[in-house]
Amino acid sequence: MPKIVNSWNEWDPLKRVIVGRPEGTNVPAPEPAWWYDLPLGGYPLGSYGPFPQEMVDAANEQMNYFVSVLESRGIIVDRVEVQPFMFNKPVSTPDWTQLNCHGVNNVRDVTLIHGNYIVEATTCRRSRWYEYLNLRPIFERYFKEDPEVVHVAAPKPRLTDESYVKNYYYYFNHVWTDEEKRQRLYNWEFQLTDKEPLWDAADVMRFGKDLFVQASCVTNRPGFDWIKRFFGALGFRVHVVQFDSPRDPDKPNNYHPWHIDVNLAPLRPGLCLYNPDWAPRTPEFWELFKKNDWELIPAARPVYVHRNKVYLTGLYEGKSWISMNVLSLDPKTVCVEAHETDFCEQLDKLGFNVIPIPYEKVIPFGGALHCTTLDVYREGKLEDYFPKQIPGY
Repeated sequence: MPKIVNSWNEWDPLKRVIVGRPEGTNVPAPEPAWWYDLPLGGYPLGSYGPFPQEMVDAANEQMNYFVSVLESRGIIVDRVEVQPFMFNKPVSTPDWTQLNCHGVNNVRDVTLIHGNYIVEATTCRRSRWYEYLNLRPIFERYFKEDPEVVHVAAPKPRLTDESYVKNYYYYFNHVWTDEEKRQRLYNWEFQLTDKEPLWDAADVMRFGKDLFVQASCVTNRPGFDWIKRFFGALGFRVHVVQFDSPRDPDKPNNYHPWHIDVNLAPLRPGLCLYNPDWAPRTPEFWELFKKNDWELIPAARPVYVHRNKVYLTGLYEGKSWISMNVLSLDPKTVCVEAHETDFCEQLDKLGFNVIPIPYEKVIPFGGALHCTTLDVYREGKLEDYFPKQIPGY
């Protein structure tokens, strides 16, 4: 029987990948974990509904092109099967009812694959609670066809009101100063309480024997502890990393770090790019990389101006660090959003073969090339890229 699931890092030669779909993506109804306010697109705070069909069609055209590029290089692409409940319908548990779901475009967010392990994340949003069901048919097939696959799920959270800070967004928008918000960022205090483990898989970056987890607004301390205990029991080392927020008054401050793949881009052994506006502020992180002879290089700034009136990611009249959201096909080849010309040029100078992929129509659906893919098989084995460890980190 064939080996199907094998992926230890972000750069080994890619042989199999799952790609999401924009169908069924909605502006989510308000929930304790997140609010969307998109008045220019017809969704002022408190309203919700499906993305316009013309946006879905445009995103599909670009995603299909991306899939054709991958398949032309011999990479097997599995597409998500969108379940009927995703199409702007209410979902519920015994504890709550959510008026619609988020979408299934960004498969990286809800599942972590490391080695032969498929691990379903908890997620912290009610609108994403059932998202894993869109991927289950694929994972069930992998489990039947590959005898080495281990498919597990982190404890499914209840997401009652106890899991959220009461009146968080009122205080964030109307009471707290910028300095108070920054201090909360440093304290890892966002809209989530520590009631239960909560984490998104896109907050984890894989480096073989080491995994790095971002302290974010969608991954709380118990969530990090669960990841560390689970993978620690399997012999892996798990490290937390915090990122800063810009202090430049000319830039919009963002105190809600959300997913590590817009802050960190490991591209080959010994080379990792980071977001200079959200630079790692964990001293041990810098020490660990330096001690093991890794280069940490600030990424080129985004240049493309997003003009999306309806979006989950990608600002209206703004630039976004989603530019760093790339997919490596091997240690020398990187897929990059085609409009991010400065970043493409930087990677070219670093010795990479850059494949520009038009993806600006996909980004409003919540992510770019890394977010919308889940690498299943990379041709490589488990390696130790940080043999010199920092005690206690």
